[in-house]
Amino acid sequence: MDLLRSEPMQLVQLIIPIEAAHRSISYLGDLALFQFKDLNENKSPFQQTYASQVKRCGEMTRTLRLFKEQMMKAGISPPTRSTKDSGLDLEKLEVKLKELEAELLEINANNEKLQHTYNELVEYKLVLEKVGEFFSSAQNNAVARQRELEVQPIVETSIDSPLLMEQDATCPIKHIKLGFISGLVSREKSIPFERILFRATRGNVFLKQAIVDHHVQDPLSGDKVHKNVFVIFYSGERVKSKIIKICDAFGANRYPFSDELGKQFQMMTEVSGRIAELKTTIDAGLLHRSTLLQKIGYQFESWNLLLKKEKSIYRILNMLNINVTKKCLLAEGWCPISAARQIQKVLLQATMECNSQVGTIFQVLQTKELPPTYFYTNNFTCSFQEIVDAYGIAKYQEANPGVYTIITFPFLFAVMFGDWGHGICLLLVTLYFIINENKISSQKLGDILEMVFGGRYIIMMMALFSIYTGLIYNEFFSIPFELFGPTAYGCRDPSCRDSTTIGLIKVRDTYPFGVDPKWHGTRSELPFLNSLKMKMSILLGVSQMNLGIILSYYNAKYFGNNINIWHQFVPQMIFLNSLFGYLSVLIIVKWCTGSQADLYHVMIYMFLSPTDDLGENQLFVGQKFFQVTLLLLALIAVPWMLLPKPFLLKKQHEERHKGQSYSLLYSGEDPLESESNSIHLDHKEFEFSEIFVHQLIHTIEFVLGAVSNTASYLRLWALSLAHSELSSVFYDKVLLLAWGYNNTIVLIVGIIVFICATVGVLLVMESLSAFLHALRLHWVEFQNKFYEGDGYKFSPFSFTSLTDEDGI
Repeated sequence: MDLLRSEPMQLVQLIIPIEAAHRSISYLGDLALFQFKDLNENKSPFQQTYASQVKRCGEMTRTLRLFKEQMMKAGISPPTRSTKDSGLDLEKLEVKLKELEAELLEINANNEKLQHTYNELVEYKLVLEKVGEFFSSAQNNAVARQRELEVQPIVETSIDSPLLMEQDATCPIKHIKLGFISGLVSREKSIPFERILFRATRGNVFLKQAIVDHHVQDPLSGDKVHKNVFVIFYSGERVKSKIIKICDAFGANRYPFSDELGKQFQMMTEVSGRIAELKTTIDAGLLHRSTLLQKIGYQFESWNLLLKKEKSIYRILNMLNINVTKKCLLAEGWCPISAARQIQKVLLQATMECNSQVGTIFQVLQTKELPPTYFYTNNFTCSFQEIVDAYGIAKYQEANPGVYTIITFPFLFAVMFGDWGHGICLLLVTLYFIINENKISSQKLGDILEMVFGGRYIIMMMALFSIYTGLIYNEFFSIPFELFGPTAYGCRDPSCRDSTTIGLIKVRDTYPFGVDPKWHGTRSELPFLNSLKMKMSILLGVSQMNLGIILSYYNAKYFGNNINIWHQFVPQMIFLNSLFGYLSVLIIVKWCTGSQADLYHVMIYMFLSPTDDLGENQLFVGQKFFQVTLLLLALIAVPWMLLPKPFLLKKQHEERHKGQSYSLLYSGEDPLESESNSIHLDHKEFEFSEIFVHQLIHTIEFVLGAVSNTASYLRLWALSLAHSELSSVFYDKVLLLAWGYNNTIVLIVGIIVFICATVGVLLVMESLSAFLHALRLHWVEFQNKFYEGDGYKFSPFSFTSLTDEDGI
């Protein structure tokens, strides 16, 4: 299995006996190496063969959804690991789910009725208590008032006595029998309730309310609300009917009450006894319900997984053509050529287990349809392939940039993130994820943590390359070390102490690996590192762009496209290397010879005045003639890319379709066979103007892109410099500054600030920035040289890729 080219694919036709169809599809789902084509695209879901089975699965899914809701309400969580229920198929599961649903619904209905009655009795008990207290206090007040009247002596009336008092003293008292209504009303509605009663009866009622201190569960809604107990005294049947209507409008629950103490005591005793009985009954019902839900929860995941599989199997079966007379199903799909034996093996096993008299026929079809793209990846290569796929899926058998991305992506990241101290921090984090990947993969992670865990191998490679480039830059949290030997430079004056101010001279052999630690902290550090990193960025950029153009050659050679080789690859290589390849050679020559030539001057005047003498900017003999030659080659390469290809494509098109105005006649009896073996001879008219404009755009894009893409690689220099300077600022202005105060508290605060700044800014923000810039360099500067990315991904039928949407 090669990662450079996608797996060779073939279009296969399967003729499956109906009795073995279900098991065959199930085994193919376990194998996950066959992508089915939908042969019934024009049929509506109701016209499909297995619509009834899909409907049954949907009904069972609804039942499982009901069970899940009930378990969530009861606080029961199903186990994450599914327990296999041996011997359970779809028919048995359907019967079992119906029985459990009926039992659960019956328990819920009984509990609701009992709870409703219980809530009513609780409210009734509150009415008996509060209204009984009111009647008792009113009766005590009446007795005390009566005693006061009997004891009070009769006095003569005077002119100052009120007339009503005289009337009360002279007329006998008339006792009027008043009716009353008691119940509970929501505390929020108590004031409007009282106001409406007063207006509707014109004040001919007496309302008394008592506040209930705790929440009361409403019998109708089941919600816990604050309520008030009320009693309304009235006179007359018309007023009574008005009061009843108002109580119903406000949702006030009315309960009967007797003004006799004996009946009140009797009613209280009966209500309390019934409440105790109902409480026991409800607790027993809830225990039974909890036991049933725990039993369901134990098998819930296995049932859900079975339903997911069955729904996906019938969805695939609905894609197949059914032949009623031959009692077989016709399937078409793509599979890797290397997986043909495995597929035939599982199909044979399925037919044997179903005791089918006829085996499944495996037939390879010839087609001009573009096959899907399939790369066999593992845990390590998968994340790198996802980076490429996010840009576009490779065309079938197209060169895969993912192979080179494994190395180039983390390396370009490390060029911008070169610090072996920061690299070790990243490596420790990703090693934790890799060591515990089996444990972490089974847990539910947040979006950000899941993204980091998915790219753990990318981060590991980025960390390793960051350690490597950090050793080259000789930076450990911006601190240089003499790891590979002593520095090659010393003081100009042997008695000096500060070599950064007096000057440096070379006293021993060159530092063997990376940047000499003596450069750090000197006045020439920034100009030296600027020059080094800028030229290194150009070298890396030109190298990667050349790699992209070379891969376009291998693509053209693989597909047999000689036009692209001679009229795209060759002129592109000439143009790019005549300009920026030559610049890279000048950089290397200058490094090797130690010349003081100004490369900016050389490149600018190569275009402005190519015939002038180079003077002190000459790096080698014959440079002037060589530059003129390269300039002429670059100028020739532009029309070479533009003009020949459209004319050659037109000629190729005319030769290909010459003499194809007639089509073949087939005399075969089977129309399906003639249709599958026929050659599609229709072709579109060749649009020369469209091809020419497309080639013109492509040429302009490459010529301008050669300049802009090379300049784009300078981001490696910019971000590397920014990372180094930020690290140096945090070290000098935070850690060393806190150390200089000789105060323990200041030192601890400084260390905490340094750690937070390093983690938050350098390890998180800077790493994310470098990641995005490396991503852009691969997508735009590298892949646009050869990568079309207009294919479609191989999506085999697989049970492992089932999501929650396929189930509940």
